[in-house]
Amino acid sequence: MKGFFKHKSKSPADLVRSARELLQALDHVNSLKDSKREEKIAELCKNIRDIKISLYGNNEFDPAPDSCAQITQEIFQHDTFRLMIVCLPKLELEARKDVTQIVANLQRQQVQSKVLACEYLERNKDLLDMLILGYENADLALHYGTMFRECIRHQSMARYVLESTHFKKFFEYIELANFAVASDAAASFKELLTRHKSTVAEYLARNYDWFFQEYNTRLLESPNYITRRQAVKLLGDMLLDKSNTAVMMRYVVSKENLRIMMNLLREPSKNIQIEAFHVFKVFVANTNKPPEIVSILVANRSKLLRFFSDFKTEQEDKHFDQDKAQVVKEIVNLEPRDMI
Repeated sequence: MKGFFKHKSKSPADLVRSARELLQALDHVNSLKDSKREEKIAELCKNIRDIKISLYGNNEFDPAPDSCAQITQEIFQHDTFRLMIVCLPKLELEARKDVTQIVANLQRQQVQSKVLACEYLERNKDLLDMLILGYENADLALHYGTMFRECIRHQSMARYVLESTHFKKFFEYIELANFAVASDAAASFKELLTRHKSTVAEYLARNYDWFFQEYNTRLLESPNYITRRQAVKLLGDMLLDKSNTAVMMRYVVSKENLRIMMNLLREPSKNIQIEAFHVFKVFVANTNKPPEIVSILVANRSKLLRFFSDFKTEQEDKHFDQDKAQVVKEIVNLEPRDMI
């Protein structure tokens, strides 16, 4: 009898329909009286919260597969997904957080073995552009950044972003004065360049010159310590990945790239030195060093050997010690004749 008197809750599809109607009206709530506007916004926030709970569950129940499927279908069939992103600036903070989590969850939902989010984004690629440009709004950047990283879980979406003109904006966003926003942009940049390995390898092969010109000058040689540290770490992750072997071999025959790595080895930061070493060792290990690379290493042999004699990690690392020993051995054995 206790449950008999409970107010009947909305069905999953009704929740989405109600939220969609309220989102559509959001552009016009300014024409309503303050009390009416607040009432509508409160109702919308509650609907959004209920959708999130249906997708994630809570302390009392786990998410029901059927409800999740209904919500997913309803959201994508009638453009509620777009409305949630477009209207994000007009929502209260808690509702923004809920929308961010809903968007993230939807990227993983399958309905009859189909990922509806991927199919929807294929037809609405402009939403990826909108999420990227969200980094220009400090109040919304972290929400948009989280949603963006979830959307590029889909390989086709990551490929679209890499090939778009907006990809270049990440070189600006990573250098923003707002630390939280810049860090989030760096996380998205890293995700783009490491998640889908075959797509990234193809992209770097086709765009090698401009990409590494930007990467070297704007990131590795940035006046910002955090930017340099993140950039050299990401560079190592990319070059040492097997899928990027061709890119790595192209990178390590450039004397300009070697100059940058040797300068990073001289940084006062041990963290940057360690990450730079992981890239520098590839220059040394290359069995087909061009004459200019050999020339630089021979000319700087004494300085390099002095540096490596006292170069160590804070904690014992046998793998690092082995790599360093091999690098030292290679440098010692280099002969001027190798420049021929």
